[in-house]
Parts: sequence; C-alpha cells; structure tokens
Amino acid sequence: MNSIEKALQKKNEQQETTESSIEKAQQRKPNPTHVKKSRPSGPIDDLVINFENLGNKGFVATNSQRQLINEEYRAIKRKLLNNAFGPLSKSLNNSNIIMVTSSRPGEGKTFTAINLALSIALEKDKTVLLVDADVLRPNVMRTLELENKEGLMEYLLGEKEDIADIMCKTNLENLKIISAGKSHHLSTELLASERMHDAVEEFANRYTDRVVIVDTPPLLGINETAVLANLAGQALVVSEESKTKLVDLQMAVEQLNPDMAIGFVVNKSERENIDTVGYGYYYAGADRN
Repeated sequence: MNSIEKALQKKNEQQETTESSIEKAQQRKPNPTHVKKSRPSGPIDDLVINFENLGNKGFVATNSQRQLINEEYRAIKRKLLNNAFGPLSKSLNNSNIIMVTSSRPGEGKTFTAINLALSIALEKDKTVLLVDADVLRPNVMRTLELENKEGLMEYLLGEKEDIADIMCKTNLENLKIISAGKSHHLSTELLASERMHDAVEEFANRYTDRVVIVDTPPLLGINETAVLANLAGQALVVSEESKTKLVDLQMAVEQLNPDMAIGFVVNKSERENIDTVGYGYYYAGADRN
C-alpha cells in the first residue's frame, strides 16, 4: 500500500469515527416532546388572618360578639351597597368599585378600607375583594400582620399572567385580598395602563355579587390616585377629626371624578363616655338622580 492509499484509508477511518460520535450524541439528546416543562405560576397561598387579634386592636369583629364599630360600619356600608347595586348604580361607572382615600397620609384610610371589607364580607349574599393599590406606601398586609405577597404590580408588569395568580383567599369565606406587590418607578404609568383598565373591568363585571374595595394613596400630591379615580364608581374620603384641614378636603375632592358617588368618613372622633374610636359617615352624592 503506497502513501496515497494509506492517507485515504486514515481519512475514511476518521470520518467513520466522527459520524459514530454524532450518532451517539443524537441518541443521548432528549426528545423535545418529552422535555419536562416548568410549571406555570398559579394562585399564591391562602392568607390566614388573626381576627381575634384584629378585634383587640379595634377592627370590625368577625365573630358573633356585638361591637360598636360593627354597628358603625354597618351604617357606612349600607349606603355604599345601595349605591353599588341599587337604582343609582345605573348612572355610575363600575358602581361596585369603591376607592378609599384621604387628603393626606395618616388619616386612617387603610384602617377604614380593611374595616369596610370585613363588614361587607359578613354579608350573606356579597363577596368582597380588598385591593392594596397604594403602591408607594402599601399598608394593607402590614396592618393585617401578613407577609407581603406578589400582587398588583407584578400583574401590571406582566410577571403574573392572570388575576387569579395574585388573588389570595383568606380564612374569612367571602374575603379575598390582592396585595400591592413590589414597588416600581413607573407606578403611575402602570396604573394608567390598558392592563390596569382591563383588571378593573374584570373586578367589576366577573362576579355580580362582588364589591371591590381599593385602598389608594392620598389624593393630594400623588398622581396615582387621580388615575385610579377614573376607574372607580364610588369614593370614600377619610378625614381625621380636629386634624384634617377643610381646604385640604376641598382640594382632595377636586381631584376626584365628578361623576362618582363621593362619601366621607370622619375618623378618630372622640365621644363622651365611649372607650372606642368613633366614626361618622356623610354622603356627598345624595342629590343625584
């Protein structure tokens, strides 16, 4: 065998070795149809609220014990429910979406939003969804002494595909909660997005018996609140007795959609011979047809 024949033989052997290696590698490569796919994210864990502890802190009691605060929120919610489902509902956009706000921080809007949600959840024929939309200073989960969860911002950013992925059940049958989620520098734009609009429409229309309580930022100096005011049918403005300035209250109302039903809660009012916090409710839309 001459040198040329030897070179050709060696080349053929190398080619056969290469083809054999490729064939073995292909045999080891998993079939694409059998690749294990990652499981999509689903609903997050249920929330367990310590209602006894909340009751001791002055919140609406969910047991059979009769409390003054329960009576006060019964009076408040009755008007709101009538607006949401009564004759006036036909003239309101998303009448069952109720934003709870204030003129300035610290006037008790989150306390009011939680109590209102608890009170409505005690209704036999209503369900309530409590949404923490105060994405700048979220306070619902902290007040309930619960761990912060992925929530509204994750949904608006597209990190959660479905509303069900951020909606938490609780140990009160008729109450569900959506937390604010993480903070984001484009919170105003996200709250004004089409995705937020679609979410509110789903909140309002998916269940005919549902009331949505949205804890929003204060009205003065916060762009996010003005955006949310265009999505809700009702607004409940919380003021603190002997602290909230009338001029601030007037300026706050000017930020709201004039077509909304607007109510006011006077928070932390002092009552003689009563050891609990007192509340008053005044409705600004009673003259509407």
